[in-house]
Amino acid sequence: MVVDKDLLKILACPKCKGDVRENKMFLICKKCRLAYPILSGNVPNMLIDEAWPLGEAEKKKFEHDLRL
Repeated sequence: MVVDKDLLKILACPKCKGDVRENKMFLICKKCRLAYPILSGNVPNMLIDEAWPLGEAEKKKFEHDLRL
């Protein structure tokens, strides 16, 4: 999935206000080690309570890649 480049420039982690980077299925905050899922329509879910710890997000990505 691809989030609009202009949107990425203004998005920040809602928890720590740090930069986020796109990683196919997630926007990743390396400072907080949280992954925010990118939903259908390329819309990131930036709710802190629905973010995954980075280890869990990597596991989900691996499971997704296995299904492809």
